[in-house]
Amino acid sequence: MKKRIDNLVLSLLLLLPLLIVSFPGCSQKSDKQLVIFHAGSLALPMKALADSFTIMHPGTEFLMEAAGSVDCARKITELGRSCDIMASADYTVIDQLLIPEYASVNQPFAVNSIVIAYTDKSRKSEEITSENWYQILLSPDVFYGRSDPHADPCGYRTIFTLQLAERYHAGADGKAPFQLRDFTEKDNRFIRPKEVDLLALLGSQAIDYMFIYKSIALQHGLRFIDLPPEINLGDSTMAEFYATAQLKIRGSKPGDSVLVKGTPITYSFTIPHNAENPELAKKFADFLTDPDGGQKILRSMGQ
Repeated sequence: MKKRIDNLVLSLLLLLPLLIVSFPGCSQKSDKQLVIFHAGSLALPMKALADSFTIMHPGTEFLMEAAGSVDCARKITELGRSCDIMASADYTVIDQLLIPEYASVNQPFAVNSIVIAYTDKSRKSEEITSENWYQILLSPDVFYGRSDPHADPCGYRTIFTLQLAERYHAGADGKAPFQLRDFTEKDNRFIRPKEVDLLALLGSQAIDYMFIYKSIALQHGLRFIDLPPEINLGDSTMAEFYATAQLKIRGSKPGDSVLVKGTPITYSFTIPHNAENPELAKKFADFLTDPDGGQKILRSMGQ
């Protein structure tokens, strides 16, 4: 009797792997599931895009992870994780960190600009203008936030904006009313991994102002200061001047560094080589770049 039971148990153990493999969903991801790593500033647009795409392709399941674009790339390069779409707030992240080893295509799909956002409760909110903003932000009783330049394009773009502003506001003698270090040495406790993390600090009045993308300010109903095109990284005709701003950030692997330069803000996406549902990803990519589809949605949300 004991031998028969032992044989039965052994048979079940031998069959178990076959049962697991044949069970739907256990062996592989559903062919209607899209995993998207995307920039934090795309959180609301991606939700709107996903909702519209699902109407056209019923049953599509979106698994979306928001992070700084550089950190999104590192999930692929350092952690070996797979996604079907990687959408970056900076097209150079894909060029420098993913191509050619992890991806081969880099498709632009949206633009943006840097603004200084605030609320009615921000200190000196009735005084700040596009001419005196640096005086307001450098006031000892005013606090501002920015994102981490080593994790998030908005972070290094904030540094670029400040570098360009220093030159833009320089007088005939070449001296500017402030220096970059005046900003980088102030309020460092309010640096966050990605730009949307700053929204909670602004809402709780821990900070008064933040450097952010214009689209986010519009999407969240914030007041904001439009900066001159020479420094807001939103004018494609200013590309040569923007390129004079640069910064070294952490690379795709520990110990590496990458030199990033100022460019007009351009969002792009790629379908990584390790995408598990490349065909569905291609359909979403087509929707994202369709003038009457994804592009219409992005324009309505400030991009």
